[in-house]
Amino acid sequence: MDIFNALQTAVSGLQAQSYALNNISGNIANSQTTGFKRVDTNFVDMVGEQPANQQVSGAVGSFSRLTNNVQGGLLATGIPTNMALSGNGFFTVQSKSGDAVGQPTLSPTPRYTRRGDFQSDSQGYLVNGSGAYLTGQNFDPRTGQSTGMGPIKISTAALPAKATTSITYAANLPQVPATKNAKGGDSDGTLLKTLGGTAIASPLPTVTGAQSPEFQTKTLSGGEMTVYSVTGAPVTLQLRWAKLADATSTTPDKWNLFYLSDSKVPSTDDPATAANDAAGTAWTNIGIDFNFTSGVLAPPVDPKITNLTIDGVKVNDSVALNIFKNSVTQYASTEGTVRTDTAVQDGFASGSLTALSVSAEGKIVGTYSNGNSAVVAQAGIVQFKDPNALKADTSGNYSATLASGDPLTGLNGTVVAGGQIEQSNTDVAGEFSKMIVTQQAYSANTRVMSTAQTMMSDLINIIR
Repeated sequence: MDIFNALQTAVSGLQAQSYALNNISGNIANSQTTGFKRVDTNFVDMVGEQPANQQVSGAVGSFSRLTNNVQGGLLATGIPTNMALSGNGFFTVQSKSGDAVGQPTLSPTPRYTRRGDFQSDSQGYLVNGSGAYLTGQNFDPRTGQSTGMGPIKISTAALPAKATTSITYAANLPQVPATKNAKGGDSDGTLLKTLGGTAIASPLPTVTGAQSPEFQTKTLSGGEMTVYSVTGAPVTLQLRWAKLADATSTTPDKWNLFYLSDSKVPSTDDPATAANDAAGTAWTNIGIDFNFTSGVLAPPVDPKITNLTIDGVKVNDSVALNIFKNSVTQYASTEGTVRTDTAVQDGFASGSLTALSVSAEGKIVGTYSNGNSAVVAQAGIVQFKDPNALKADTSGNYSATLASGDPLTGLNGTVVAGGQIEQSNTDVAGEFSKMIVTQQAYSANTRVMSTAQTMMSDLINIIR
């Protein structure tokens, strides 16, 4: 029976090498398939139960060994919604099962893939080259709040306008301001104590058009910025700092901040303007005393600009003035001017989507025509304890198995490369080498079969 066993073992060898050749051919065929993971072959010696001194080399079995944990090369495509994973993660996707009322019907069973050649279809869904729909978390680009989990759909709707609600400000005010006196161009340290020869009250609530020329000679520019109304109308916010009092042994240096509320109010410098026409408010005090001791600001309580209206455009009822610790100071300045370091506001006009990009965390970011950027979605990414135990299907997707474990949500060290795809991890030269070895092993097994046949023929001839 040993000759028959040898014959059966050779047959198992032929089957095993044929199985290996099948994997090699599939690897070579998919050497250009995006995200493809080659399938290697494991050979296992199948030994019969025998005493140790009677054991013989058994038949051979062949089994597939996945290489899902082997990284493929990354290739830049120039398509912003393409994504490649550097690490052991998988994209979460759903396969299409049909259409209903013009919308795709997706299988409820989640699938996982390394194929990241996603692009927007006609309905805005991100779909890869095998027809799988990327899933994850969608966001409202205006509020930044999640709108739910599911297939990622990129909306082309315009980003609505947002009124300015806060201003972040940082500056250094000079201890001795170099203002221009009302009579000429010489710099001096004149405080804002009088306007038009009249002593002013502290705080000065408003400055009229008639007072505006003198007011500007005794105050310092605090910078300007564009702010937005609730309809997205842009207006220019001009700021001026007025020093009201120098420090004494018992009182601090005191400043007030004004903004140009009406640039159209005429001044008395215009000979064509009647005096009563210049009585309107040109500059408005925001109503906060900024007190400094040894250059350090005593933090004002709840600083804000109420009823901010510029040239008749209502910006907002209340605009918070974000002044962080040590962001506004009063230190000596040789120029005697205000050095504005930060003047940033949070409003914007409406804008349309112009571009998409993908961050290293898998966030899909939309860029709008108003210059703003907003996160519109987060790609779903998971990992498995044993990625090589996943079950593959014909679309380049994988399903979880008991051996792979449940999916673990999150990057966990994986990095997303936007505008790139992961190439197949098949090494064609390596596959050719394996194919030569497989061919030689297959031929050797056929020689074993022919030898066994010859030996059996000799045995039969003895009987004859």
